[in-house]
Amino acid sequence: MLKAFRLLLIVFAVLLGGAVPALAVTPTDVVIEDRAGVLDYNTLVPAIAGIQFHEPTKVAVYTHNGSAAENLNEEVLRFARAEHPDWISPDGQKWADGLFIFALDPVGRHVGTYMGEDRKVSLEQRDNIQDAAKDLLRDAQWTDGTIAGVRRGAELINQPWYQSAAFVITAWVTGALAGLGIGAWLTVGALTRAASRKELARGDRSYASVSTDLDVTELNAGTIPGSPSYGSSVLEKHRNFLNRYNAATELSNRVHALNPKALGRRSNLKLVREYADAAAELDALDDVIADTNALLNKFTTWPTAWDRQLAPFRSDLAAVEQLLSKRQGQSASATAAALRSFRDESLRDIECWTTELSDGTITPEGALDRLRDARSHLSVLLKNHAETVVEGFAKTDREAQLMRREMENAQDGTDSRHRRTYEPSILGTVYPSYYFFSVPAFNSGLNTGVGSVSSARGGGATTGYGSSGGSFSGSGSFSSF
Repeated sequence: MLKAFRLLLIVFAVLLGGAVPALAVTPTDVVIEDRAGVLDYNTLVPAIAGIQFHEPTKVAVYTHNGSAAENLNEEVLRFARAEHPDWISPDGQKWADGLFIFALDPVGRHVGTYMGEDRKVSLEQRDNIQDAAKDLLRDAQWTDGTIAGVRRGAELINQPWYQSAAFVITAWVTGALAGLGIGAWLTVGALTRAASRKELARGDRSYASVSTDLDVTELNAGTIPGSPSYGSSVLEKHRNFLNRYNAATELSNRVHALNPKALGRRSNLKLVREYADAAAELDALDDVIADTNALLNKFTTWPTAWDRQLAPFRSDLAAVEQLLSKRQGQSASATAAALRSFRDESLRDIECWTTELSDGTITPEGALDRLRDARSHLSVLLKNHAETVVEGFAKTDREAQLMRREMENAQDGTDSRHRRTYEPSILGTVYPSYYFFSVPAFNSGLNTGVGSVSSARGGGATTGYGSSGGSFSGSGSFSSF
Protein backbone atom coordinates (compact mmCIF):
# COMPACT_ATOMS: atom_id res chain seq x y z
CA MET A 1 0.00 0.00 0.00
CA LEU A 2 2.85 2.40 0.84
CA LYS A 3 4.53 1.66 -2.50
CA ALA A 4 1.29 2.42 -4.34
CA PHE A 5 0.92 5.70 -2.48
CA ARG A 6 4.46 6.71 -3.39
CA LEU A 7 3.71 5.88 -7.01
CA LEU A 8 0.65 8.11 -6.83
CA LEU A 9 2.83 11.01 -5.69
CA ILE A 10 5.26 10.39 -8.54
CA VAL A 11 2.42 10.46 -11.10
CA PHE A 12 1.19 13.82 -9.81
CA ALA A 13 4.72 15.21 -9.78
CA VAL A 14 5.17 14.24 -13.42
CA LEU A 15 1.83 15.71 -14.44
CA LEU A 16 2.53 18.96 -12.63
CA GLY A 17 6.16 19.17 -13.65
CA GLY A 18 5.55 21.64 -16.47
CA ALA A 19 3.01 23.75 -14.65
CA VAL A 20 3.68 27.45 -14.16
CA PRO A 21 2.26 29.04 -11.00
CA ALA A 22 -0.94 30.95 -11.80
CA LEU A 23 -1.28 34.68 -11.30
CA ALA A 24 -3.72 35.94 -8.68
CA VAL A 25 -4.68 39.52 -9.48
CA THR A 26 -7.66 41.64 -8.49
CA PRO A 27 -9.69 43.41 -11.21
CA THR A 28 -8.04 46.26 -13.06
CA ASP A 29 -11.35 48.14 -12.85
CA VAL A 30 -14.89 47.55 -11.55
CA VAL A 31 -17.77 49.24 -13.38
CA ILE A 32 -21.30 48.97 -11.98
CA GLU A 33 -24.28 49.96 -14.13
CA ASP A 34 -27.23 49.10 -11.91
CA ARG A 35 -30.04 50.34 -14.13
CA ALA A 36 -32.50 47.99 -12.38
CA GLY A 37 -31.69 49.51 -8.98
CA VAL A 38 -31.32 46.17 -7.19
CA LEU A 39 -27.67 46.12 -6.06
CA ASP A 40 -26.06 47.18 -2.78
CA TYR A 41 -22.97 49.13 -3.89
CA ASN A 42 -21.45 49.14 -0.40
CA THR A 43 -21.36 45.35 -0.42
CA LEU A 44 -20.85 44.67 -4.11
CA VAL A 45 -17.96 46.92 -5.06
CA PRO A 46 -15.46 45.91 -2.34
CA ALA A 47 -16.43 42.25 -2.76
CA ILE A 48 -15.74 42.24 -6.50
CA ALA A 49 -12.63 44.41 -6.07
CA GLY A 50 -11.19 41.71 -3.81
CA ILE A 51 -11.84 38.76 -6.14
CA GLN A 52 -8.68 37.33 -7.66
CA PHE A 53 -8.50 36.54 -11.39
CA HIS A 54 -5.86 34.52 -13.23
CA GLU A 55 -5.12 37.47 -15.53
CA PRO A 56 -5.67 41.25 -15.17
CA THR A 57 -9.38 41.68 -15.97
CA LYS A 58 -11.85 44.55 -16.06
CA VAL A 59 -15.21 43.61 -14.50
CA ALA A 60 -18.45 45.25 -15.59
CA VAL A 61 -21.84 44.56 -13.99
CA TYR A 62 -24.99 45.61 -15.82
CA THR A 63 -28.56 45.20 -14.50
CA HIS A 64 -31.67 45.93 -16.51
CA ASN A 65 -35.41 45.49 -15.94
CA GLY A 66 -36.58 43.66 -19.03
CA SER A 67 -39.03 40.84 -19.68
CA ALA A 68 -39.05 37.06 -19.94
CA ALA A 69 -39.30 37.29 -23.74
CA GLU A 70 -36.36 39.65 -24.14
CA ASN A 71 -32.97 38.67 -25.61
CA LEU A 72 -30.58 39.81 -22.89
CA ASN A 73 -27.59 39.45 -25.25
CA GLU A 74 -29.17 42.01 -27.59
CA GLU A 75 -29.92 44.36 -24.70
CA VAL A 76 -26.36 44.21 -23.31
CA LEU A 77 -24.94 44.95 -26.75
CA ARG A 78 -27.40 47.84 -27.24
CA PHE A 79 -26.40 49.33 -23.88
CA ALA A 80 -22.69 48.93 -24.59
CA ARG A 81 -22.97 50.65 -27.97
CA ALA A 82 -24.94 53.53 -26.47
CA GLU A 83 -23.25 53.98 -23.09
CA HIS A 84 -19.97 52.06 -23.04
CA PRO A 85 -18.31 51.79 -26.46
CA ASP A 86 -15.13 50.98 -24.52
CA TRP A 87 -16.66 47.56 -23.82
CA ILE A 88 -16.48 46.76 -27.56
CA SER A 89 -13.40 45.93 -29.61
CA PRO A 90 -12.05 48.59 -32.04
CA ASP A 91 -13.47 46.73 -35.06
CA GLY A 92 -16.93 46.65 -33.42
CA GLN A 93 -17.25 42.88 -33.84
CA LYS A 94 -16.23 41.51 -30.43
CA TRP A 95 -16.14 42.43 -26.78
CA ALA A 96 -13.03 44.35 -25.74
CA ASP A 97 -9.97 42.42 -24.66
CA GLY A 98 -9.48 41.99 -20.92
CA LEU A 99 -13.23 42.45 -20.22
CA PHE A 100 -15.74 40.33 -18.27
CA ILE A 101 -19.38 41.48 -18.17
CA PHE A 102 -21.92 40.02 -15.76
CA ALA A 103 -25.48 40.99 -16.71
CA LEU A 104 -28.70 40.54 -14.73
CA ASP A 105 -32.37 41.07 -15.51
CA PRO A 106 -34.31 40.59 -12.25
CA VAL A 107 -37.71 41.10 -13.92
CA GLY A 108 -37.22 38.90 -16.99
CA ARG A 109 -35.22 36.53 -14.73
CA HIS A 110 -32.19 36.27 -17.00
CA VAL A 111 -28.48 36.18 -16.23
CA GLY A 112 -25.75 36.63 -18.85
CA THR A 113 -21.96 36.52 -19.13
CA TYR A 114 -19.80 38.14 -21.82
CA MET A 115 -16.03 38.18 -22.37
CA GLY A 116 -13.34 39.64 -24.56
CA GLU A 117 -11.66 37.22 -26.96
CA ASP A 118 -8.65 36.89 -24.66
CA ARG A 119 -10.91 36.07 -21.70
CA LYS A 120 -13.56 33.87 -23.29
CA VAL A 121 -14.45 30.45 -21.95
CA SER A 122 -16.47 27.57 -23.39
CA LEU A 123 -20.27 27.62 -23.50
CA GLU A 124 -20.31 24.92 -20.85
CA GLN A 125 -18.16 27.10 -18.58
CA ARG A 126 -20.39 30.11 -19.22
CA ASP A 127 -23.30 27.96 -18.07
CA ASN A 128 -21.28 27.04 -15.00
CA ILE A 129 -20.69 30.71 -14.13
CA GLN A 130 -24.37 31.53 -14.53
CA ASP A 131 -25.44 28.47 -12.54
CA ALA A 132 -23.21 29.56 -9.65
CA ALA A 133 -25.43 32.61 -9.19
CA LYS A 134 -28.88 31.14 -9.82
CA ASP A 135 -29.82 29.78 -6.39
CA LEU A 136 -29.18 33.20 -4.86
CA LEU A 137 -30.90 35.03 -7.72
CA ARG A 138 -33.98 32.82 -7.39
CA ASP A 139 -34.16 33.98 -3.78
CA ALA A 140 -33.93 37.64 -4.92
CA GLN A 141 -30.44 37.97 -3.40
CA TRP A 142 -29.28 40.09 -6.32
CA THR A 143 -26.06 41.40 -4.79
CA ASP A 144 -24.88 38.08 -3.38
CA GLY A 145 -25.85 36.30 -6.60
CA THR A 146 -23.82 38.77 -8.65
CA ILE A 147 -20.80 38.29 -6.39
CA ALA A 148 -21.11 34.51 -6.67
CA GLY A 149 -21.25 34.71 -10.47
CA VAL A 150 -18.25 37.01 -10.74
CA ARG A 151 -16.28 34.85 -8.32
CA ARG A 152 -16.97 31.74 -10.39
CA GLY A 153 -16.02 33.65 -13.53
CA ALA A 154 -12.70 34.56 -11.95
CA GLU A 155 -12.04 30.88 -11.27
CA LEU A 156 -12.72 29.81 -14.86
CA ILE A 157 -11.48 32.69 -17.02
CA ASN A 158 -7.93 31.95 -18.24
CA GLN A 159 -7.78 29.04 -15.83
CA PRO A 160 -4.35 27.32 -16.00
CA TRP A 161 -4.50 23.92 -17.67
CA TYR A 162 -3.49 22.10 -14.50
CA GLN A 163 -6.44 23.62 -12.60
CA SER A 164 -9.02 22.69 -15.21
CA ALA A 165 -11.70 20.10 -14.50
CA ALA A 166 -10.44 17.96 -17.39
CA PHE A 167 -6.93 17.87 -15.98
CA VAL A 168 -8.11 17.20 -12.44
CA ILE A 169 -10.27 14.32 -13.66
CA THR A 170 -7.44 12.92 -15.77
CA ALA A 171 -4.99 13.25 -12.90
CA TRP A 172 -7.32 11.53 -10.51
CA VAL A 173 -8.05 8.72 -12.94
CA THR A 174 -4.35 8.25 -13.58
CA GLY A 175 -3.61 8.47 -9.90
CA ALA A 176 -6.35 6.01 -9.09
CA LEU A 177 -5.00 3.49 -11.59
CA ALA A 178 -1.48 3.96 -10.29
CA GLY A 179 -2.36 3.96 -6.63
CA LEU A 180 -5.23 1.42 -6.78
CA GLY A 181 -7.66 4.04 -5.50
CA ILE A 182 -5.69 4.77 -2.35
CA GLY A 183 -5.89 8.54 -2.65
CA ALA A 184 -9.65 8.57 -3.04
CA TRP A 185 -10.05 5.99 -0.30
CA LEU A 186 -7.97 8.02 2.12
CA THR A 187 -9.84 11.21 1.29
CA VAL A 188 -13.29 9.68 1.73
CA GLY A 189 -12.18 7.98 4.92
CA ALA A 190 -10.77 11.19 6.37
CA LEU A 191 -13.90 13.19 5.54
CA THR A 192 -16.18 10.51 6.97
CA ARG A 193 -14.05 10.26 10.11
CA ALA A 194 -14.20 14.02 10.63
CA ALA A 195 -17.99 14.00 10.18
CA SER A 196 -18.32 11.10 12.62
CA ARG A 197 -16.28 12.93 15.26
CA LYS A 198 -18.38 16.06 14.82
CA GLU A 199 -21.61 14.08 15.24
CA LEU A 200 -20.13 12.20 18.19
CA ALA A 201 -19.31 15.48 19.94
CA ARG A 202 -22.84 16.74 19.28
CA GLY A 203 -24.33 13.59 20.73
CA ASP A 204 -22.05 13.64 23.78
CA ARG A 205 -23.02 17.23 24.62
CA SER A 206 -26.73 16.40 24.55
CA TYR A 207 -26.31 13.04 26.30
CA ALA A 208 -24.27 14.61 29.12
CA SER A 209 -26.91 17.28 29.60
CA VAL A 210 -29.71 14.70 29.78
CA SER A 211 -27.73 12.49 32.17
CA THR A 212 -26.90 15.38 34.49
CA ASP A 213 -30.54 16.49 34.64
CA LEU A 214 -32.08 13.01 34.81
CA ASP A 215 -33.14 13.26 38.46
CA VAL A 216 -34.44 16.81 37.99
CA THR A 217 -36.42 15.69 34.93
CA GLU A 218 -38.08 12.95 37.00
CA LEU A 219 -38.93 15.45 39.74
CA ASN A 220 -40.40 17.87 37.18
CA ALA A 221 -42.51 15.14 35.63
CA GLY A 222 -43.74 14.10 39.06
CA THR A 223 -45.41 17.47 39.69
CA ILE A 224 -46.90 18.22 36.24
CA PRO A 225 -50.71 18.43 36.56
CA GLY A 226 -52.11 15.38 34.79
CA SER A 227 -55.63 16.55 34.07
CA PRO A 228 -55.19 19.46 31.60
CA SER A 229 -54.64 18.44 27.99
CA TYR A 230 -51.13 19.87 27.80
CA GLY A 231 -49.92 18.30 31.03
CA SER A 232 -51.31 14.88 30.15
CA SER A 233 -49.83 14.98 26.64
CA VAL A 234 -46.35 15.88 27.89
CA LEU A 235 -46.58 13.23 30.60
CA GLU A 236 -47.45 10.71 27.89
CA LYS A 237 -44.19 11.63 26.15
CA HIS A 238 -42.36 11.29 29.47
CA ARG A 239 -43.62 7.75 30.07
CA ASN A 240 -41.20 6.37 27.50
CA PHE A 241 -38.46 8.89 28.36
CA LEU A 242 -36.41 6.37 30.35
CA ASN A 243 -36.77 3.74 27.61
CA ARG A 244 -35.49 6.24 25.07
CA TYR A 245 -32.68 7.25 27.44
CA ASN A 246 -31.65 3.61 27.83
CA ALA A 247 -31.68 3.21 24.05
CA ALA A 248 -29.49 6.32 23.72
CA THR A 249 -27.14 4.86 26.36
CA GLU A 250 -26.81 1.67 24.31
CA LEU A 251 -26.06 3.73 21.20
CA SER A 252 -23.51 5.75 23.16
CA ASN A 253 -21.70 2.59 24.24
CA ARG A 254 -21.66 1.28 20.66
CA VAL A 255 -20.29 4.44 19.07
CA HIS A 256 -17.67 4.99 21.76
CA ALA A 257 -16.40 1.47 21.15
CA LEU A 258 -15.53 2.39 17.55
CA ASN A 259 -11.84 2.99 16.88
CA PRO A 260 -10.62 5.84 14.59
CA LYS A 261 -10.46 3.52 11.60
CA ALA A 262 -14.06 2.39 12.13
CA LEU A 263 -15.23 6.00 12.37
CA GLY A 264 -14.14 6.41 8.75
CA ARG A 265 -16.84 4.03 7.50
CA ARG A 266 -20.09 5.42 6.11
CA SER A 267 -22.18 2.81 7.95
CA ASN A 268 -20.72 3.93 11.26
CA LEU A 269 -21.25 7.59 10.44
CA LYS A 270 -24.95 6.74 10.10
CA LEU A 271 -24.85 5.04 13.50
CA VAL A 272 -23.12 8.00 15.18
CA ARG A 273 -25.64 10.40 13.61
CA GLU A 274 -28.47 8.24 14.96
CA TYR A 275 -26.96 8.53 18.45
CA ALA A 276 -26.55 12.30 18.15
CA ASP A 277 -30.14 12.79 16.94
CA ALA A 278 -31.55 10.60 19.71
CA ALA A 279 -29.59 12.42 22.41
CA ALA A 280 -30.49 15.86 21.02
CA GLU A 281 -34.22 15.08 21.00
CA LEU A 282 -34.04 13.79 24.58
CA ASP A 283 -32.20 16.95 25.61
CA ALA A 284 -34.95 19.06 24.05
CA LEU A 285 -37.71 16.95 25.64
CA ASP A 286 -36.34 17.26 29.17
CA ASP A 287 -36.37 21.06 28.71
CA VAL A 288 -40.02 20.84 27.63
CA ILE A 289 -40.86 18.74 30.69
CA ALA A 290 -39.24 21.40 32.89
CA ASP A 291 -41.08 24.22 31.11
CA THR A 292 -44.42 22.40 31.33
CA ASN A 293 -43.99 21.94 35.07
CA ALA A 294 -42.95 25.56 35.62
CA LEU A 295 -45.68 27.09 33.44
CA LEU A 296 -48.69 24.97 34.41
CA ASN A 297 -47.89 25.30 38.12
CA LYS A 298 -46.94 29.01 37.80
CA PHE A 299 -43.64 28.40 39.58
CA THR A 300 -41.22 31.34 39.86
CA THR A 301 -39.52 30.45 36.55
CA TRP A 302 -42.79 30.47 34.56
CA PRO A 303 -42.01 33.74 32.66
CA THR A 304 -38.89 32.17 31.15
CA ALA A 305 -40.82 29.02 30.27
CA TRP A 306 -43.59 31.11 28.67
CA ASP A 307 -41.06 33.07 26.61
CA ARG A 308 -39.75 29.80 25.21
CA GLN A 309 -43.26 28.83 24.13
CA LEU A 310 -43.67 32.17 22.37
CA ALA A 311 -40.28 32.01 20.63
CA PRO A 312 -41.32 30.00 17.51
CA PHE A 313 -44.36 32.24 16.95
CA ARG A 314 -42.35 35.43 17.44
CA SER A 315 -39.75 34.14 15.00
CA ASP A 316 -42.44 33.54 12.37
CA LEU A 317 -43.94 37.00 12.86
CA ALA A 318 -40.51 38.63 12.56
CA ALA A 319 -39.87 36.80 9.27
CA VAL A 320 -43.15 37.78 7.57
CA GLU A 321 -41.81 40.96 5.97
CA GLN A 322 -38.72 39.21 4.62
CA LEU A 323 -40.98 36.56 3.10
CA LEU A 324 -43.12 39.20 1.39
CA SER A 325 -40.10 41.14 0.13
CA LYS A 326 -38.90 38.22 -1.99
CA ARG A 327 -39.09 38.60 -5.75
CA GLN A 328 -42.04 36.18 -5.83
CA GLY A 329 -43.42 37.39 -2.49
CA GLN A 330 -46.49 39.15 -4.00
CA SER A 331 -46.10 41.89 -1.38
CA ALA A 332 -48.93 44.04 -2.81
CA SER A 333 -51.54 41.25 -2.71
CA ALA A 334 -54.56 40.96 -0.44
CA THR A 335 -53.12 37.86 1.22
CA ALA A 336 -49.90 39.78 1.97
CA ALA A 337 -51.94 42.55 3.57
CA ALA A 338 -53.72 39.93 5.69
CA LEU A 339 -50.37 38.55 6.87
CA ARG A 340 -49.10 42.02 7.82
CA SER A 341 -52.32 42.85 9.67
CA PHE A 342 -52.21 39.55 11.55
CA ARG A 343 -48.55 40.10 12.46
CA ASP A 344 -49.25 43.53 13.95
CA GLU A 345 -52.32 42.28 15.81
CA SER A 346 -50.46 39.23 17.14
CA LEU A 347 -47.58 41.29 18.53
CA ARG A 348 -50.14 43.21 20.57
CA ASP A 349 -51.91 39.99 21.57
CA ILE A 350 -48.70 38.45 22.87
CA GLU A 351 -48.22 41.33 25.29
CA CYS A 352 -51.85 41.06 26.35
CA TRP A 353 -51.66 37.29 26.96
CA THR A 354 -48.51 37.70 29.03
CA THR A 355 -50.09 40.39 31.17
CA GLU A 356 -53.26 38.36 31.72
CA LEU A 357 -51.21 35.27 32.52
CA SER A 358 -49.23 37.26 35.04
CA ASP A 359 -52.25 38.67 36.89
CA GLY A 360 -54.21 35.44 36.75
CA THR A 361 -56.91 36.61 34.34
CA ILE A 362 -56.20 33.56 32.20
CA THR A 363 -54.75 30.18 33.13
CA PRO A 364 -51.56 28.79 31.61
CA GLU A 365 -53.70 26.31 29.67
CA GLY A 366 -55.79 29.19 28.36
CA ALA A 367 -52.66 31.08 27.28
CA LEU A 368 -51.39 28.00 25.43
CA ASP A 369 -54.79 27.62 23.75
CA ARG A 370 -54.58 31.19 22.49
CA LEU A 371 -51.07 30.63 21.22
CA ARG A 372 -52.17 27.43 19.47
CA ASP A 373 -55.12 29.20 17.84
CA ALA A 374 -52.94 32.09 16.69
CA ARG A 375 -50.36 29.77 15.13
CA SER A 376 -53.14 27.80 13.45
CA HIS A 377 -54.53 31.06 12.04
CA LEU A 378 -51.07 31.99 10.75
CA SER A 379 -50.89 28.58 9.05
CA VAL A 380 -54.15 29.31 7.23
CA LEU A 381 -52.92 32.76 6.15
CA LEU A 382 -49.66 31.25 4.86
CA LYS A 383 -51.58 28.62 2.87
CA ASN A 384 -53.72 31.37 1.35
CA HIS A 385 -50.64 33.39 0.46
CA ALA A 386 -48.97 30.31 -1.00
CA GLU A 387 -51.83 30.10 -3.48
CA THR A 388 -51.33 33.78 -4.36
CA VAL A 389 -47.63 33.16 -4.98
CA VAL A 390 -48.37 30.11 -7.12
CA GLU A 391 -50.87 32.01 -9.24
CA GLY A 392 -48.42 34.89 -9.63
CA PHE A 393 -45.46 32.81 -10.78
CA ALA A 394 -46.90 29.78 -12.59
CA LYS A 395 -47.79 30.24 -16.26
CA THR A 396 -49.61 26.93 -16.78
CA ASP A 397 -51.74 24.52 -14.77
CA ARG A 398 -48.86 22.06 -14.80
CA GLU A 399 -46.48 24.62 -13.29
CA ALA A 400 -49.09 25.53 -10.67
CA GLN A 401 -49.48 21.87 -9.71
CA LEU A 402 -45.71 21.51 -9.44
CA MET A 403 -45.42 24.52 -7.14
CA ARG A 404 -48.38 23.45 -4.99
CA ARG A 405 -46.84 20.03 -4.53
CA GLU A 406 -43.56 21.59 -3.34
CA MET A 407 -45.41 23.91 -0.93
CA GLU A 408 -47.41 20.99 0.46
CA ASN A 409 -44.27 18.88 0.84
CA ALA A 410 -42.63 21.72 2.73
CA GLN A 411 -45.53 21.96 5.15
CA ASP A 412 -45.73 18.20 5.67
CA GLY A 413 -41.96 17.66 5.77
CA THR A 414 -42.44 14.61 3.57
CA ASP A 415 -39.11 14.56 1.74
CA SER A 416 -35.43 15.12 2.51
CA ARG A 417 -35.41 18.65 1.13
CA HIS A 418 -38.03 19.78 3.64
CA ARG A 419 -37.33 17.53 6.62
CA ARG A 420 -39.07 18.95 9.71
CA THR A 421 -37.22 18.78 13.02
CA TYR A 422 -38.65 18.46 16.52
CA GLU A 423 -39.72 21.82 17.94
CA PRO A 424 -38.60 22.00 21.61
CA SER A 425 -41.81 23.56 22.96
CA ILE A 426 -45.00 22.38 24.65
CA LEU A 427 -47.03 22.86 21.45
CA GLY A 428 -44.28 21.20 19.42
CA THR A 429 -44.47 18.19 21.75
CA VAL A 430 -48.25 17.95 21.90
CA TYR A 431 -48.90 18.43 18.16
CA PRO A 432 -47.22 16.71 15.18
CA SER A 433 -44.52 18.62 13.29
CA TYR A 434 -46.81 19.30 10.31
CA TYR A 435 -49.60 20.83 12.44
CA PHE A 436 -48.32 24.39 12.05
CA PHE A 437 -47.18 25.90 8.72
CA SER A 438 -44.16 28.05 9.59
CA VAL A 439 -42.47 30.82 7.64
CA PRO A 440 -39.23 28.80 7.20
CA ALA A 441 -41.29 25.92 5.77
CA PHE A 442 -43.06 28.38 3.44
CA ASN A 443 -39.70 29.74 2.23
CA SER A 444 -38.37 26.24 1.68
CA GLY A 445 -41.39 25.30 -0.40
CA LEU A 446 -41.27 28.54 -2.36
CA ASN A 447 -37.57 28.19 -3.21
CA THR A 448 -37.87 24.59 -4.36
CA GLY A 449 -41.12 25.34 -6.20
CA VAL A 450 -39.62 28.23 -8.15
CA GLY A 451 -36.49 26.18 -8.86
CA SER A 452 -38.51 23.22 -10.11
CA VAL A 453 -40.65 25.38 -12.39
CA SER A 454 -37.62 27.26 -13.70
CA SER A 455 -35.89 23.98 -14.50
CA ALA A 456 -39.01 22.66 -16.19
CA ARG A 457 -39.21 25.77 -18.33
CA GLY A 458 -35.70 25.11 -19.53
CA GLY A 459 -32.90 27.44 -18.58
CA GLY A 460 -30.55 26.55 -21.44
CA ALA A 461 -28.15 29.16 -22.66
CA THR A 462 -29.10 31.48 -25.51
CA THR A 463 -26.38 32.79 -27.81
CA GLY A 464 -26.65 35.34 -30.60
CA TYR A 465 -27.42 39.05 -30.49
CA GLY A 466 -30.74 39.27 -32.30
CA SER A 467 -31.68 41.28 -35.37
CA SER A 468 -30.03 44.47 -34.10
CA GLY A 469 -26.71 42.76 -33.43
CA GLY A 470 -25.67 42.76 -37.07
CA SER A 471 -22.39 40.95 -37.57
CA PHE A 472 -21.39 41.24 -33.89
CA SER A 473 -20.08 37.89 -32.67
CA GLY A 474 -18.64 38.52 -29.23
CA SER A 475 -18.39 35.63 -26.77
CA GLY A 476 -21.48 35.59 -24.58
CA SER A 477 -24.80 33.99 -23.67
CA PHE A 478 -27.66 34.27 -21.21
CA SER A 479 -29.99 31.82 -19.47
CA SER A 480 -33.08 31.91 -17.24
CA PHE A 481 -33.22 31.37 -13.49
